[in-house]
Amino acid sequence: MKIQVGRNELLGALQSVIGVVERRQTLPVLGNFLLDVSEDVLTVIGTDLEMELIGRARVQNLAPGRTTVPARKLFDICRGLPEGADVTLEAAGDKVTVRSGKSRFSLSSLKADEFPSMGQAAGGVSVTLKRAELKLLLERTQFAMAQQDVRYYLNGLLIDVSPKRLRAVATDGHRLAFSELTRDTGVSESVQAILPRKSIIELSRLLDNTDEEVVLVIAPGQATIDIDSVKLTTKTIDGRFPDYERVIPDNGDKRVIADRETLRRALARTAILSNEKFRGVRLLLEPGVLKLQTHNPEHEEAEEEIEVTYAGSAMEIGFNVNYLLDALGVMTAMEISLDLKNAESSGLLHEAGDASSKYVIMPMRL
Repeated sequence: MKIQVGRNELLGALQSVIGVVERRQTLPVLGNFLLDVSEDVLTVIGTDLEMELIGRARVQNLAPGRTTVPARKLFDICRGLPEGADVTLEAAGDKVTVRSGKSRFSLSSLKADEFPSMGQAAGGVSVTLKRAELKLLLERTQFAMAQQDVRYYLNGLLIDVSPKRLRAVATDGHRLAFSELTRDTGVSESVQAILPRKSIIELSRLLDNTDEEVVLVIAPGQATIDIDSVKLTTKTIDGRFPDYERVIPDNGDKRVIADRETLRRALARTAILSNEKFRGVRLLLEPGVLKLQTHNPEHEEAEEEIEVTYAGSAMEIGFNVNYLLDALGVMTAMEISLDLKNAESSGLLHEAGDASSKYVIMPMRL
């Protein structure tokens, strides 16, 4: 294998794949990229056995072939080369030589046949949507995914596709984030898949806010996303996701309308003196007024008062302040709505006049 390629083109392909390569691997070959040259295209593949990323770059093909090369070393070398430089890669035996100008690097290689492939699952349904649409769905929900929960099905994000809409849902058992895109999806029957946390984070990194199309394929045990010159394939989590529609409350008879940024700033200030372990904030509601109170074991206290639109009876409820801030941080509308029933029931947060994204937060005893 021998190719010549521009540094920027090569770096782009490596950068799109490097996120899947763990610094510590169970198999030495997982620390390598698989480089495959055919015609005038270099295919770069990385995998951790749960997820596979494929990047492509146009090259001058001097000799086709396949080899593997240490992923992070090649990435760091390429990143350190001058902007616009030309790079030559040549594989011979168990070495890959990288040349650019007067620079030369010799890297150890492993056999390409040892590199694992995830393959392509049979069957499945395909959905085409804009990159910006999918990115927004993920941004609005991924923060609520659990981290290393024993309920493994919570350590990911649910993609729920039906003929007329596409939903993304995430929960860690204490809060739930829901976002919906209403459109014809082209599927005839509803299908669900839980994508692992790492795959969702990588997918969000690869997507941009453009109207370019992305193709999502959900097959048994596997999901594939094609984004121009990058392809992400991931195993799905085998488990039963909670019945999220039952969790979303629809009987809150107390509605608070507040300026989103005013509320977010007030919560951020009161959070400074909240209990570092429990992060609780007390909300005290009266007609037209919302008071926020926090305290900590050092007997320090904070109180904020903001004007809101509220005409119900006085009530008091506690929430984790981080959960409120996370939800407010992904909203964009000027005003938000907080629907409440009583101090023991979950609160429902969404943008005023738009319920396409909803955030359910369980109350805390303070």
